[in-house]
Amino acid sequence: MGINTKIPVDIELLKKYDKAGPRYTSYPTAPYFHEGIDEKVLISHIAHDDKHIANRDLSLYFHIPFCDTLCYFCGCNMMVTRNQNKIEQYLDYLEKEIQLLKRYIDDDRKVIQLHFGGGTPTHLSPTQIRRLGAIIHKYFDFRENAEVGVEIDPRELTRDHMVALSEVGFNRCSMGIQDFDKKVQKTVNRIQPENITKDAVTWARELGFTSINLDLMYGLPFQNLKTYGETIDTVLTMNPDRLAVFNYAHLPNMIKHQQVIREEWLPSGDQKLELLKLSIEKLNNAGYVYIGMDHFAKPEDELTLAMENGTLYRNFQGYSTHSGINLFAIGITSIGMLSDIYAQNYKKLDDYYNALDQGKLPVMRGVTLNEDDQLRREVITELMCNFKLDKSRFEKKYTIDFDNYFNEALTSLKTFEADGLILLGKNHLTITDIGRLLIRNIAMNFDYYLMKKQGEKPQFSRTV
Repeated sequence: MGINTKIPVDIELLKKYDKAGPRYTSYPTAPYFHEGIDEKVLISHIAHDDKHIANRDLSLYFHIPFCDTLCYFCGCNMMVTRNQNKIEQYLDYLEKEIQLLKRYIDDDRKVIQLHFGGGTPTHLSPTQIRRLGAIIHKYFDFRENAEVGVEIDPRELTRDHMVALSEVGFNRCSMGIQDFDKKVQKTVNRIQPENITKDAVTWARELGFTSINLDLMYGLPFQNLKTYGETIDTVLTMNPDRLAVFNYAHLPNMIKHQQVIREEWLPSGDQKLELLKLSIEKLNNAGYVYIGMDHFAKPEDELTLAMENGTLYRNFQGYSTHSGINLFAIGITSIGMLSDIYAQNYKKLDDYYNALDQGKLPVMRGVTLNEDDQLRREVITELMCNFKLDKSRFEKKYTIDFDNYFNEALTSLKTFEADGLILLGKNHLTITDIGRLLIRNIAMNFDYYLMKKQGEKPQFSRTV
């Protein structure tokens, strides 16, 4: 293969560049969304893309906010409930939103990608999963090769949940583990024995799910190299197709329930970096390829192959092989992406319901992208997904002189070049193997909004 499966880890370099920064699931990033984006603006952009977008396939995201219990590390938009009537009501309103949305989308456009996120999508009962699946298929046609993925919590999962997901077309799943150590689990309020996770993986394989991803997290309270290494070894026995190893973002000022996690329980900065190094080395030695931004995949995985041939893409659903398609997001707080706009729904149920009761799409805020935004988004996406860019391609597409246009970024990147993180050529910018772990830091140099440094500085998680 053309891609090196072994990523070197230099602790001192990671320490040097460890700072807060965006994850770039969007550009401009969410802190720059504003309330000037409403239903009328979104509808006009849908109409534009319906006529002009090259790839007419659709990506759908459904936000299922409900959970059975609160995990103290969680930074997701979620709510704890066991009230089935509340969940049924939410499904009613998801259908209302779909009905409104479909008025503006041509019927000949088909779904190539569907994802359920949360919250905990499998907090829905099997019957509710079948109900929501039937609603979606009632209004949308799917490609035969559509990617249909769901986030799963093994703790409250039954085999009938997996059967229901399979029946309505799901073929991919992602399961959170974080850490199997009992002390860590108790501290973060997520008790998840190994056997129930293994059962969920077994059911998924028996039912024909073609891709299984498992999530780990480093930097949680009381983690250490010995127990976390044992967790990784156990996870590898499950032979997942993909793995995500996330950095715990401790932001108690923004996420109030994280205040129950005491600072003194957390690994030190140096210990966190050692945990990251251990994760990368163990996964590399097991044959997994570092895709970027916390994600690993087997060498034969389509994400690995897409990275190798330069076609990998990234959006709110993570890494993908489907670029240039509209993403329609349904449910509270979800963010959709069209060719030159991001639009986010209301974050509170009452506001979301009120908008739909008035016959309006529940758009709360967002941002439209000017030509500079679109150019910088493409540069950042190219770097984060494929670790290189061809200056001439951007010069032809956007009629710019790359070096002049990005003079400030290229000047600031000289330090990165001196540290061996990038190669700055006449026509190309290439991220080295050691630089891949610091891709967020490299991408930040092309972020106009960070360069402005005006107004209140947004809070971001640490880059490593």
